[in-house]
Amino acid sequence: MTNELTPVEVREQITVDLSGRRLGDYHLLRRLGRGGMAEVYLAEQESLGRQVAVKILKPSLAGNDAYVRRFMHEAKAAAALVHANIVQIHEVGCIDNLHFIVQEYVEGLNLRQALDRRGPLEAAAALNVMRQVAAALHKAGQQKIVHRDIKPENIMLSASGDVKVADFGLARVEKGGESVNLTQIGVTMGTPLYMSPEQVEGKPVDTRSDIYSFGITCYHVLAARPPFEGDTPLKIAIQHLQNEPRRLEDLRTDLPESLCRIVHKMLAKRPQDRYQNATELLRDLRTVQVEGADESWAASLEDWNLPEIAAMSASLTEATQQLAAVMNQKQTSRWKRFGRPAAALIVAALLSGVLLARISQPAPLLYVASNQQPSVERQQTVRDQYFHAISIGSEEAWLSIAKYFPPTESLENEYYALRGTQRLAELYQETGDLDRALECFSLLASPQFDDPYFQATGLAGLANVYLARGETQQAYQQLPPLVRLLPELPLEVQQMVIDEVHTRLRTELRRMIQGFDSPEGSHPNSQ
Repeated sequence: MTNELTPVEVREQITVDLSGRRLGDYHLLRRLGRGGMAEVYLAEQESLGRQVAVKILKPSLAGNDAYVRRFMHEAKAAAALVHANIVQIHEVGCIDNLHFIVQEYVEGLNLRQALDRRGPLEAAAALNVMRQVAAALHKAGQQKIVHRDIKPENIMLSASGDVKVADFGLARVEKGGESVNLTQIGVTMGTPLYMSPEQVEGKPVDTRSDIYSFGITCYHVLAARPPFEGDTPLKIAIQHLQNEPRRLEDLRTDLPESLCRIVHKMLAKRPQDRYQNATELLRDLRTVQVEGADESWAASLEDWNLPEIAAMSASLTEATQQLAAVMNQKQTSRWKRFGRPAAALIVAALLSGVLLARISQPAPLLYVASNQQPSVERQQTVRDQYFHAISIGSEEAWLSIAKYFPPTESLENEYYALRGTQRLAELYQETGDLDRALECFSLLASPQFDDPYFQATGLAGLANVYLARGETQQAYQQLPPLVRLLPELPLEVQQMVIDEVHTRLRTELRRMIQGFDSPEGSHPNSQ
C-alpha cells in the first residue's frame, strides 16, 4: 500500500504565490508568510497610498463553506477588538473567489524571529512585552473573545515600540453565554508547544487557556526554549498534562523572583489555579520592579536595530517592486547576462526532458513530447503566460511558459522560463515530489547560468530538499557556494535568499557569512 496523494490532495497542498496580482484596491507585493488555512501578503492600498497586510484564504479551501465561515468569523472577531496592542482589521472581501482580510501591516519582527536573532530577552524588555500582550488579552476578555493560539509567532514587535497580538484565526466568541465555535474542523486547534492542558484534552476553553499559552510563550522568551519539547506533538501534549516545567529562577538567576512567580502561576495545570483573567495578570505585572521597564520595549532593546529592520523591510518591498518592473521590460541589462547557452539548456530541459543528464529516470522531469500540447491556454505575452500560470499553479501551467514562448527567442522569455522553473521546483517540493524538486533546483543552480539570484535560489532549494530527504551532509555542502554568491546580490535580496533556507541550516549559513565577511576570517571552503 502506497502513501501517494490523490489528485485532490495534491491540488489542496499546492500554494500559489499571488505576488504581483491585484485584488481590487490592493496590489500584492510579496508573500510574508503562510499557514494551514491562509497566506499573508504585503500589499499597497492604492487609494490611500499605504501598505497593508492581506490575508487570503487558500483557493483550495474556498469551496468549503466551513472554512469560509471560519475565515469570516476570524475577521469579525478581530474587527471587534480596537486596541493599540491588537493588529487592526481594515476590510473583508471576496474578489474572483479569493476571500481576503485586509489588516494593519506591522513593520518589524514577530517575537519568534526576534528570539532567533537575539536570544532570550532581558527582564526589562520581557516585562514590557508581557504587559502589552496582557493588555491585549484584557481587551479580548472584555469582548468575550478567546484567541486560542497565543505563541511567539503571533506577537508582533514594531520598530515604533508597540507590541501587537495578531491572528485571531482560532478565536472563539461567546454571545449571551453561548459559544460560537467554527474552528473544530477535524483537529484540536492550537499549536502543540503552546497549547493549554484543556486544549490538549479537547475540553471547553476560556480566557484562562490564553493565559496558559501566554505563560508558555513568556517562559520561552526568558529561557530561550519552551518548557516542554519532544519529537512528536503527542509527546509534547502529554507533558502539558503531566509534567511541571523547570523553575525559571534556576535557569536565569538575573530574573526578579516576582516575575518568575507570575510566569509559573500562568502555567498552572488546573485553570482555577491560574490567573482567572488578564486583568489580574496585568495587575501583578505592574507591581514588578525592573530598571528600564517603564520605557518603550524598543528602547530596552536598542541593540536589536529595529529601525534598521523596518528599513530593510521597506527596501525589500522596493526590491520586489523593482523586480516587477524588470518583468515588464523585454530588454534589460540584468537579463542580458544569460546568453544563448543558458537558453539552450532551458529548452533542452523543458522540451526534450533531458535535465542535467539524468537520462536513467523512466519519466524525465519536465518532459513534454512534441505531440502533447499543454491544455493550459496560450496567452498573448510571456508575462501574461507567467501570471496565468500563477493563477492555476499546476505543473502543466508552468510547463506552458517555455512551450509557448521558447527561451531562445528573447531575453524576456529566458527570464520567465527560469521563473517558471523556480515555481515548478517549489510546487514539487510542497507536494512531496522531492526527486523532481531536486532536479529543478539543480537546473537553477547550474554554473551555466550567469545570474547569481537564480543560482543562489537553486542552491538554497537544493539544501532544503536534501535536508528533507535526510541527506544532511549534502544539504550543508550547498552552503559554501551559496555564501560565495550572496555578495553579488543586493542586501535586501540576500535576506530574501537567506530566509528561504530551512531554519536547521540557517544558523550555520549565518556563521559562514560572518566568517566570509570578517577581515581576519577565511571562507569555510578555503581550508
